[in-house]
Amino acid sequence: MNNDALADDLVIGVLGGMGPQATADFLAKLVAATPVAHEQEHLRVRVDSNPKVPDRNKALAGLGGSPGLVLAEMAVGLQHAGVDFLVMACNTAHAFEPTIRAAVTVPFVSMIVEACDTCERAYPQVRRVGLLAAQGCLDARLYQEELARREREALILAPADQRRFMALLYRIKQGDLSPDVRAEMRALGETLIAAGADVIVAACTEVPLVLQEGDLTRPIVDTTSNLAQRCVIYARHLEPLPTSSFPTH
Repeated sequence: MNNDALADDLVIGVLGGMGPQATADFLAKLVAATPVAHEQEHLRVRVDSNPKVPDRNKALAGLGGSPGLVLAEMAVGLQHAGVDFLVMACNTAHAFEPTIRAAVTVPFVSMIVEACDTCERAYPQVRRVGLLAAQGCLDARLYQEELARREREALILAPADQRRFMALLYRIKQGDLSPDVRAEMRALGETLIAAGADVIVAACTEVPLVLQEGDLTRPIVDTTSNLAQRCVIYARHLEPLPTSSFPTH
């Protein structure tokens, strides 16, 4: 790659910190997804890793303050810092995407849309998609609606299993990546497969910290890794940036 091409790379802005390990995982996967001959060919990234963002699940359940204003302020700061497009390393926070978009003029690349696009490209025959997602993400119907637009059915955990998932999620956020947590996450994934899911979407950025491709009897779409790969494509001008995302809620 010549110097002119390097100068043309887009600068990525990352809304992160929800939680910090998930953001670090995204950045590591972005580096791994970027083909380079030497370190100067890596992409420039500006990150606002802000663990002080109010809890998205509590906000969507009406039990806490909205993170929308904080996320919008983070986005404005990144735009002022010179980024060319924004991404967010948290699935559930995409429920507040309209507030973020309204605050900035740079494009926002949706983790949700990109993951559903990948499901459609990689598994064109699949019609039933299992979601390992936080309760707020499910309540906002982020994946259900996007999959329905592609004539695919979203399968979710039964209420008792979803409560188990949420308990696991907060254990992971507290740093518990133990074999017990990994085994329980695998079991929940297999529960969705037993219910008829042909592919599992790791629709929470904590899930790929304990569940990887090959851990289940069906394929896994890692939304973190997928977003990283799509960022490389957009930053390198291999495809044009999307001009819109799913409709506002």
